[in-house]
Amino acid sequence: MTQQPVQTGPAPAPMAAAPRPVRRPAAPRPAATLAVTGAATAIALMNYTAPMAALPALSAAFATPPAATAWLLNGAPLGLAVLLLVAGSLGDDFGRRRLFLIGTLGLGVTTALAALATNTLGFTLARVGQGAASAAILATSLGLLVGAYPPGHARIRAMGVWGASVSAGIALGPLLAGSLGAVDWRLTYLALGLGALVTAAFALRTLAESRAPRPGRPDLAGTAALGLAMTALLTALTLGRDGWLRAPVGLLLLAALVLAAVFAAVERRAAAPLIALPLLRSRAFLAASAGGLFTGLSVIGLFSYLPTLLQHSLGLSALGSAWLFLLWSGTSFTVALQSRRLAGRVTARHQLAAGFALHAVALLPMLGTLTGTSGDAGASVWWRLVPALIVSGAGGGLLNAALPRLAVESVPPKRAAMGSGANNTARYLGSSAGVALTIAVAPSAAGADGAILLSAGLALAATLGVLLLRER
Repeated sequence: MTQQPVQTGPAPAPMAAAPRPVRRPAAPRPAATLAVTGAATAIALMNYTAPMAALPALSAAFATPPAATAWLLNGAPLGLAVLLLVAGSLGDDFGRRRLFLIGTLGLGVTTALAALATNTLGFTLARVGQGAASAAILATSLGLLVGAYPPGHARIRAMGVWGASVSAGIALGPLLAGSLGAVDWRLTYLALGLGALVTAAFALRTLAESRAPRPGRPDLAGTAALGLAMTALLTALTLGRDGWLRAPVGLLLLAALVLAAVFAAVERRAAAPLIALPLLRSRAFLAASAGGLFTGLSVIGLFSYLPTLLQHSLGLSALGSAWLFLLWSGTSFTVALQSRRLAGRVTARHQLAAGFALHAVALLPMLGTLTGTSGDAGASVWWRLVPALIVSGAGGGLLNAALPRLAVESVPPKRAAMGSGANNTARYLGSSAGVALTIAVAPSAAGADGAILLSAGLALAATLGVLLLRER
């Protein structure tokens, strides 16, 4: 039997394990990032605008009373405006790619729920969910683009393309609703839900993560106060069409003011506020926010209800009004896409002022074109209406391209999502209020001139305000 040698020296040192390779975050792919964020943004806006052409059909399907008609349109902008600010903060803290994916998946699910709705309440709640999911998409898209494109001409061009995707979504939503709605309005939402889910699959493969974490928890108290204030305001504006001096309207307006004050107090003490209050001393930030607010009040508020007015006054079908609406939205898309050529020659603030001025001037020939009886559309009406839609669309394109650019430029680079969220919050808060005001002023075609004058006056006020908010 062989004896094993006894080891008397020190034990040999164990072999060191091979170091694991450090997994570095994927580098951003600019073209793919722009394509995916632009596609998701367009689908979100198609969801937003689809009910515009189908509003009469939706109201009939749900037996919606006239006083509640505005909610069929306002569900999505309410969800958008409430969650855009907190979505921007969450994207900065926990990852813009992650929140973007949650948004696209959520949009697919909530859009499918809208297709299954059987009453006004169910459809409105699904629309609020669509708005919340769209908030995640819109608030993180610009932050992802900022991470993918360095400052300079390439980023400005990307912002212009992204702004054009907003216009494209606005244009295509009513067309899709008018086309599929001729068969069944539910097909529109099934198609849009599928589109959102396909976009989520591409986003999973192409987007790189980016974030800018900060101390403190998400400002949920501020979100709740802002959401309740906006709900009270929109409810008051919706009920106002039946009488502005009634007690419920006054109480709701008072509640909105009190809750807005609560929101300001919460933001002042929050460790991670939705809006950094020092930004309110920046004229560039105020110009971006005012531009978004008045874009919603003046432009989106009127044109959200315009297809319905066209159907009532000119006797057009849902698809016919959608094609006419395309003159405005298609021009807006084209101008937004080409507005990058203005970079370096025209500031974003002056571009905003020009967009509002064009919109205001374009509305004047529209006076009297929508106040006739159904089917009364003489040649003079078309000669006035068509150029007005084109010129207003050019103004809208300038606005859609300038707003994201100014929103990003008006905040520190690490707070890009906050700037985008604040700007879009102002835009969709304005659009919700604008829709409610438009429907209150023009419950039928007979009141269309009042809505047109209101929109033009707000656009002129915005032109002056933006010009006055120049940096010292």
